Amino acid sequence: MSKSFINDDFILNNKTAIKLFHEYSKELPVIDFHCHLSAEAIATDHQFDNLGEIWLGGDHYKWRAMRIHGIDERYCSGNAPDREKFLKWAETVPYTAGNPLYHWTHLELSRYFGINELLSPATAEKIFESASEMLRSPEFSTVNLLKRMKVEMVGTTDDPVDSLEHHKTIKEKLDIKVLPTFRADMVLKTDDAKTFNAYINKLGSVSDIEINSFDSLTEALGKRHSYFHDAGCRLSDSGPERFFYADYTANEVNEIFLKLLSGKTISKEETEKYKTAVMAELSRMNHKRGWVQQFHVGALRNNNTRKFREMGPDTGWDSIGNSIDSTRMSKFLDLLDNTDQLAKTILYNLNPADNEMFLTMCGNFNDGTTPAKVTYGAAWWFLDQISGMEKHLKDFSALGLLSHFVGMVTDSRSFLSYPRHEYFRRIVCNHIGTEVEKGLIPNDENLLKMIVENISYFNAKNYFDF
Repeated sequence: MSKSFINDDFILNNKTAIKLFHEYSKELPVIDFHCHLSAEAIATDHQFDNLGEIWLGGDHYKWRAMRIHGIDERYCSGNAPDREKFLKWAETVPYTAGNPLYHWTHLELSRYFGINELLSPATAEKIFESASEMLRSPEFSTVNLLKRMKVEMVGTTDDPVDSLEHHKTIKEKLDIKVLPTFRADMVLKTDDAKTFNAYINKLGSVSDIEINSFDSLTEALGKRHSYFHDAGCRLSDSGPERFFYADYTANEVNEIFLKLLSGKTISKEETEKYKTAVMAELSRMNHKRGWVQQFHVGALRNNNTRKFREMGPDTGWDSIGNSIDSTRMSKFLDLLDNTDQLAKTILYNLNPADNEMFLTMCGNFNDGTTPAKVTYGAAWWFLDQISGMEKHLKDFSALGLLSHFVGMVTDSRSFLSYPRHEYFRRIVCNHIGTEVEKGLIPNDENLLKMIVENISYFNAKNYFDF
């Protein structure tokens, strides 16, 4: 029977890389400051029943691969039994060879379950039974899955209207740090008047403020921002397709917002002004409370309108968008910096053609007040694979200070995703080891130890006020 190729030196292609990973990176804890894990599942210490449930519930990476392989939707996001879904995934896996899904699948089987066989239709039943039996034991509850991977901190992604009740339960009862992240994207989604107004009404209700003007919208968001801060939140996130920028006045933005409240359609120019104003106000709140703000920019979402109608967002119909308008990004960041209200900022891009632009943009707004005040985030989504990460690391080294890189995030909904941090660390160590062996970085143990340990763990630990 075929054995896994995930050996001790997987991805590590030279002696220096092997030393860096095993001596300086491998055993460090994980700070996962951006993910989409369920706080409720952690608060209740949820016990998964089987490998199909934990692997295929909500994982649009796998769903996309299965669809490409010709698997019916019933076995992806549909209502087929978990075992049948898993068997269809096992049927797909051999065809993912060369794709990061193949690496992640076998890393997860090995690291969580000690299973080192290749997953295929021939091994599927045995692997399903063995892993599922383990998952039903107390040692494999959600909290213990996190502890198994040495996860020190989890940053969930949360809407301003969220009660954060599950975060409160975690803080009171569990010994793992799980903190909310403030993501107010719904306030920017103005295309559907009915959905927009329903959300504004909900925001008004939870903040106990009648939202009837732009000022009252800002007040409600500020109240929720404060509520999140009291719950331990120190991070915001935003996922627009691009940066927005247009000059605006307070009166203009208020009139635009009133149009939205009345259900009227606003023009492209009005949309640009409104979104600029909202993002600027949220960013000023982040600066006021000393938060780090993240911008995940460049996804072209919900391309398949038929499937979006049937299934809603985040179900696997998104792609890399066009290159970002650097002028709007520059003007937006400068709008905040000009009044010294630019918080610590992490910029993530999805189009690899934008790497160099993003990195040089970061350099424009580092003023020496703190290391990496505006910095480049991890290779994200479609780019968190070997070629994407290698380009990311090379570009970061050439145009920034790689030694200040705050490191990896899972950006995942799966409790089995934490070997992605190991995957990242192996790629980092291989990149640095290769540069050393080329003679481009000195083979100085203290220097290399500092760089690898900081990227793996300490930069993130020191960057955030957790």
